[in-house]
Amino acid sequence: MTKEHIFIIEDETDIRDVVEYNLSREGYSVDSFSDGEAGLHAIQKQTPDLVLLDLMLPGLDGIEICRQLKQDQRTSGIPIIMITAKSEESDVVLGLGMGADDYVSKPFSPRELVARVAAVLRRLQFKTEAPGTGRIERHGMIIDPQQHDVLIGDKRIQLTATEFKLLHFLASFPGRVFDRDHLLSRVLGDEVVVLDRNIDVHVRSIRKKLDHAVDLIETVRGVGYRFKY
Repeated sequence: MTKEHIFIIEDETDIRDVVEYNLSREGYSVDSFSDGEAGLHAIQKQTPDLVLLDLMLPGLDGIEICRQLKQDQRTSGIPIIMITAKSEESDVVLGLGMGADDYVSKPFSPRELVARVAAVLRRLQFKTEAPGTGRIERHGMIIDPQQHDVLIGDKRIQLTATEFKLLHFLASFPGRVFDRDHLLSRVLGDEVVVLDRNIDVHVRSIRKKLDHAVDLIETVRGVGYRFKY
């Protein structure tokens, strides 16, 4: 099954060809453009699921394309990953401030770029899949957001606000695996500066407090965590 549709706007032929080949191999539908005007015109005609945007383009540069896309209601929701040279740090800051989602610096490995694309697309998906806000009952556990209570039988489990959000989010999607990056962006968001291993610390704390129900949060080795289905 074909995955999402991605536009590449990159004037360097070698880079464009390598990126297009690796994304196509992963099942993505890809269109590529060598200049900014052509890429912007194509986006306005057919909305892609994600844009890989080189900042240093002839004519209309990447910063201006990003600005126009984010100011247009029809295209403002398209995720953008900027492709930059290491000397363009100020432009990266500017682009992220305009609403770009991520960036990769040249030279980069195709594997890294494909992973960045997949991560941004998954984050976008989870933003549209909000967990339920109501009471959850699974495996003898009751999670009540209105009361901020977690009950196992007659025992009330005392969780911090972050631990509660993490447990409630996982329990809202039983059986679905979430990697640490998604849990960070979906549960912790921009509230604090964190590292991905902070999720491990929170999970260990939750498990300790759950006592005999510790196996309800399952570790998927090399990926992340899921709530038992």
